[in-house]
Amino acid sequence: MNMTPSRAVILVRISDDKAGDAQGVGRQEEDCRSLAQRLGWTVAQVVTENDTSAYKRKRIKLPDGTSVLRTVRPRFRYVLDGLASGEFDGLIAYDLDRVARDMRDLEDLVDVVQSGYPHLPVESVSGSLRLANSSDIAMARVMTVMANKSSSDTGRRVARKHEELAAAGKPGGGGFRGYGYDVRNLEIVPEEAEIVREIAGRILDDESLNAIAADLQAREVPTVTGAPWNSRSVKSIVTKPRVAGLRAHRGDVVGDAVWPPILDRGQWEDVCARLAGRVRNVDLTLQRWLTGVLVCSKCGRTMPGAQGNNGVRYWCATPRGGCGKIAIKAEPVEAEIERRVLEGLSGPQVLEQLRHAATTEATDDARRSLAEDEQQLKELAGMWARKQVSLAEYREARSLIEARVKDSRAFVTSRAPRVLRRLLAGDIHEGWHALTPADKREVVIALGGMWRVMPHDRSKGNKFNPARLVPIEAGEQPPASA
Repeated sequence: MNMTPSRAVILVRISDDKAGDAQGVGRQEEDCRSLAQRLGWTVAQVVTENDTSAYKRKRIKLPDGTSVLRTVRPRFRYVLDGLASGEFDGLIAYDLDRVARDMRDLEDLVDVVQSGYPHLPVESVSGSLRLANSSDIAMARVMTVMANKSSSDTGRRVARKHEELAAAGKPGGGGFRGYGYDVRNLEIVPEEAEIVREIAGRILDDESLNAIAADLQAREVPTVTGAPWNSRSVKSIVTKPRVAGLRAHRGDVVGDAVWPPILDRGQWEDVCARLAGRVRNVDLTLQRWLTGVLVCSKCGRTMPGAQGNNGVRYWCATPRGGCGKIAIKAEPVEAEIERRVLEGLSGPQVLEQLRHAATTEATDDARRSLAEDEQQLKELAGMWARKQVSLAEYREARSLIEARVKDSRAFVTSRAPRVLRRLLAGDIHEGWHALTPADKREVVIALGGMWRVMPHDRSKGNKFNPARLVPIEAGEQPPASA
C-alpha cells in the first residue's frame, strides 16, 4: 500500500562548515524541497546537522554506565524519534551518506522504517537512499560500509599529510590564523606581535591573566575572532609553541618552524613555567598570599582568603564547593608559614640545593637534550613520510623519543622561577620582606609547600595554635581545587 507523506521531514547535513555560513546545507535543502514537490510530499520540518560528522565517534556513557564509542548526532536522533512517534511520516535526504556513514545509525533508521505498516517511505535526491524492500536495505548496508571506509581512508591521508607538514615545520592549515601572524601563519603582524611581547612581559612581572585581559579589552585591542579578551585567550596566545617559532603536532613540539618567532625560546619557556606554577584559578593580585596553599583537613579543598565577621581568615568556602567546616585567622597563619619558609631557606644544605636548581646552568644539559630529541622527532616524521621506516618502527621510535622529551621538558619547566632566583641572590630575610604577596606565594609553591589545616581544638582556647598546620608531604594525594 502506497502512502503519500503529509508530515515529511527533510534531513540535511554537512560535516565541515569552515565558513560557518551553512551554504552547503542550504543547497541540500533546496534540492530536497524540489524532490518533495515532484513526489507530492508535504514537508513539515527541515532538520539541519551543520558542521556535524556522521563518521567520527566519541566515547560516551550509556545509561547502564558502559563506556562505548558512538557517533554523536542529536539532530539525527531527533529525526528518528519523530519518525518512530508518528510526528513525521516520511524522510527525504540528499544522499545516503548525508544520513549514515556508521552502520549503527543506518540500522537504527531501518528499525524505525520497518517498525510499522506500511513501512515509512524514505527518498533521496541522488536515489542512493531507499529502504522500501530487502534489496534496497541490502544495498544501503553495502554503500554505508563503503562510505565508512572512504571516510577512514580520507582520515588516514589527512593524518599523513599533517605528519609531512609537521616534519617540514610548515603550518597545518585550517581554522583561524594564529594571533601575531598573517592568514598564512607565515609572516609576523607587527602590531599583534607587540601585544604578544607585552603579554609575556606582564606575566613574567606576575600580573594576573584577568587583569591583562581586562586592560586589553579596555584599550579595544582586537582579537583574531572579534570575541572579547579573557584569561583563557591571553594564556593561549603566549603558551602556544607557534610564538616561539616551534612546530607542534598532536600536542608535542617536533622541531623548528618555517615562520619567524615572536618570543625567543627561553622567554617562552619562562612564561609557560610561570603559568604552570600558578595555583589554578587563583588571582595572583590577591593580598592573601596563602590562597591555594592551605588545604582543608575535612574535605581536601584549598582554602581562599576572605573577609569574615571576625576579620580576614582562610576558609573552606562553601560557594567554591568546600565544606565550610575549617577556618583559620589570616595574620597568625601567614606569620607562622613565613617563619617556617625562612627557617627552611636558611638551612645550608637546602639553600645550596635551591641555588643549584635555580641557576640557568643547571638546565643547560636538559635544554640541549630537549632540542636534540625534538630535532630527532622531526627527522623521524620525515623518514616515515618518505616511507623509509615502517609504521611499527615509526611508532616504537616515536614513543621512546617522546618519553625523553617529556622528561626533559618537565625538568626545564620545573626549575625554580625567577622570583626565587632573585630571592636567593641576596639576603634571604631582606629579600623576603620586599616580595609582593604574589611573589611570596610563588616561592612557597616552588618549594612544594602546602599545609593541611586541622580543626580548632576548643579546649586550648582561642589562641592561635601552630600545631593546626600539618605539612603535606610530597607524593600525597593532591588536594581538590577550591
